Parts: sequence; structure tokens; C-alpha cells
Amino acid sequence: MYHLLSSRRSQAVKSRKSGRSELLKAAQLEFEEQGFDGTQTNAIARRAGYAPQTFYRHFPDKKAIFLAIYLDWAEAEAQALAKADTVPAMIDTLLDHHIAHRLFRRSLRHLTAIDPEIAAVRAQTRQQQMGAITASFPHLAAIEALTLIFTLERLCDAWAEGEFEACGISREAARAHMSTILMSALRVAP
Repeated sequence: MYHLLSSRRSQAVKSRKSGRSELLKAAQLEFEEQGFDGTQTNAIARRAGYAPQTFYRHFPDKKAIFLAIYLDWAEAEAQALAKADTVPAMIDTLLDHHIAHRLFRRSLRHLTAIDPEIAAVRAQTRQQQMGAITASFPHLAAIEALTLIFTLERLCDAWAEGEFEACGISREAARAHMSTILMSALRVAP
């Protein structure tokens, strides 16, 4: 009897974890296609294959799942950057990540400006990024690392949005200049 109850409990836990995971995947797609404002929690639940009320068993609201996705996004970016072995590879990793999540990034920038909770989570993530950079490149002061983060974020967003091309600068020239900026800041050879 105990094994039967234990098995049911472990299946329920597995189902809850699976439900959360499926909702996160569905929400990421919805935010990428609709942006934050255009996404509804019912659409997330339906896309994940669940009834709308299932969403609220895992997340209190749309902002909570957006923040969970942002934290996953930041972690995925950090892991991808850790695998990049050259400065151009780092730039390519950042550009690929930003272009793959262009609409999500738009929503993130907007919400950071208007929502204190999202701004606080984003600031905490940037502080972690700053710590990782200064640990790997101890010659950089915290302000230099943070300025580099802000600079590369904005440049990658501009690249993903086609802003360089709109001003007559090729994507390749912009990419090469970003590599130069990063090499200079990190004081590494090409």
C-alpha cells in the first residue's frame, strides 16, 4: 500500500514539475510572438495543453512567469557565453541570443522602465553578470564591467532590430566593431 501511495505522490510531483515546464515553454513562445502586453495567461495555458486555471497553480500572474523566463534567458545566455572561446564567438553568442528573443527583449526593456519589481530583478541579474565579468577579468572595476554590459546590451538590441542597417552600417561592420569594443575593454588580443 505504501508503495502505491508513494508512487502516486511522485507522479503528482513529476506532473507539477512537467506542468510548470510546459507552461514556461508555452509562455516563452507567446511572449516572443505577442510581446508581454499581447500575451494572455489563458493563451499560455492553452498552448501548453492545459485548462486556464492550471496556470495559476504554478504562477500567480503573467509577470511572475515573465520573470521566470527572464531568469532562464539570462542563465542560458551566461552558459552560452561560458562556452565561447574567443571574443568574436562571445559577440556572436550575444547577437544570436538577442535576435532569437527580439520581441521578448523589447518587452523586457519596456517593463524594466515602468515596473519596479522587474527593474529590481534585472538589476540583480546585472550585478551577477558584473561579478562574473570582474572575477574573470580582475583588471576591470565594477563600473567598467557594468558599462560594458549596458553597452553590449544596447548594441546587440540595435543589431537585432536592424538599427545599424537603417543607418547605413552593415551588420558585419557592426559585429566587427562590437568585437573591437569587447577586446579593448577586456584587454585581450584578437
